[in-house]
Amino acid sequence: MLVYQDLVTGDELLSDSFFYKEIENGMLWEVEGKWVVKGAVDVDIGANPSAEGCGEDEGVDDAAIKVVDIVDTFRLQEQPAFDKKQFISYMKRYIKLLTAKIDEKKQDMFKKHIEGATKFLLSKLRDLQFFVGESMHDDASLVFAYYKDGAADPTFLYFACSLKEVKC
Repeated sequence: MLVYQDLVTGDELLSDSFFYKEIENGMLWEVEGKWVVKGAVDVDIGANPSAEGCGEDEGVDDAAIKVVDIVDTFRLQEQPAFDKKQFISYMKRYIKLLTAKIDEKKQDMFKKHIEGATKFLLSKLRDLQFFVGESMHDDASLVFAYYKDGAADPTFLYFACSLKEVKC
């Protein structure tokens, strides 16, 4: 199994059990998340509850909650939304930080295409949710989530260069 960690903080942000698609010249990974029910176990033993004298609410697990699989699995922490000025300021600082951390081979591609990826994210800024890894470090890579046209499940966006592949 492969786990993808934040290059800066070491937080686990993704694994190979989630399919990703490269977009924006390979700068961003697009991953489909899913809403799942956590904590509920529905076991059908073939009994007829109405014949057994059970009410409709009996047997319902109050601890069951709906969560997004990626957020729950990697303990992502939601952050307040950015306005355009805050986002641009974050990106300038983040690009400088990430450029120093990535391989020299990848730096040219990164410098060439990061502006396009930033513009893509800016075009969706009003629809984005922002997440960081569980350490909530100030310099952590952001993970972005949004709902595509009418989708019920969120789509997540990761900066490809900010992820370090680790074999488990």
